[in-house]
Amino acid sequence: MITTVRVPRRPGVVLSGVGFGAAPIGDLYEPIGDDRARATVDAAWDGGIRYYDTAPHYGLGLSERRVGAALAGRSGRTLSTKVGRLLALDDAGALRQVRDYSRDGVSRSLEASLRRLGVDRIDIVYVHDPDDHWEQASAEAVPALCALRDQGVIGAVGVGMNQSAMLARFVAETDVDLVMCAGRFTLLEQPALADLLPTAAGRQVGVIAAGVFNSGVLARAEPPRDARYDYVQAPAEVLAKARALADVCREHGTTLPAAAARFPRTHPAVLGVVLGMSSPEEVRQNLALPCPPDELWADLVARGLLSPRYAGVV
Repeated sequence: MITTVRVPRRPGVVLSGVGFGAAPIGDLYEPIGDDRARATVDAAWDGGIRYYDTAPHYGLGLSERRVGAALAGRSGRTLSTKVGRLLALDDAGALRQVRDYSRDGVSRSLEASLRRLGVDRIDIVYVHDPDDHWEQASAEAVPALCALRDQGVIGAVGVGMNQSAMLARFVAETDVDLVMCAGRFTLLEQPALADLLPTAAGRQVGVIAAGVFNSGVLARAEPPRDARYDYVQAPAEVLAKARALADVCREHGTTLPAAAARFPRTHPAVLGVVLGMSSPEEVRQNLALPCPPDELWADLVARGLLSPRYAGVV
């Protein structure tokens, strides 16, 4: 059963503990077609998922359009999208991405997302991957979104990144309500334990863990040689660690993907996880993953496969 949780700083925003990551239905790895995309969202809805995360970046707006069409007329859902990677027309009339973390860029991006999604309000808006744009993102994008939040135009403000250090800085220095941390608090690696998670806990800022399978290397009971890590071929040392994790999971009567999906939610600062899914079968498999025994985590710390910082967290 999927639990629900409220964003601590914005209790009117309610999330399902497992969210639907819509990058794959924006043809992230392969073209999947409108029918399969719709069937995937339908399977997530039927399985109890009520939080759906998308972005203009995913398929140059394709993901947003597919999510909007699939959720049309459905109440009780929570929807998030992102700003900062704005879609614009080039000289040939084709869509391209432009990094724009200005106030005007935020406004234009959000207006376009509302049209693609077919909605008049978005529950959560994240600033998307501002790694090289701290000054503009912190001084313009976040304040612009906070103003919209305070006017009731959006429900909550966040930042989403593939790193934890700058997310911790956003939490400490700006008025964000939650952050999405992709790939940096997973069964494979936990740098967020040193910076983001204690900072977020101290300021009551919620954390959403994304990329919990690290692009695929943790998604199967036995990681294959061609497994992906951070969107590319997993290097040998990453593959070796993933297989060592899989061995310990088997010893505890569970599987690597079950442990990977559950692990981030063991930290009290983490509100939930977002899982990218591209087919109804994948949705059903993820929702059927069992909860691993609590003893697993302590054993992984003892064997040096989890950060020692994790000891005593749960």
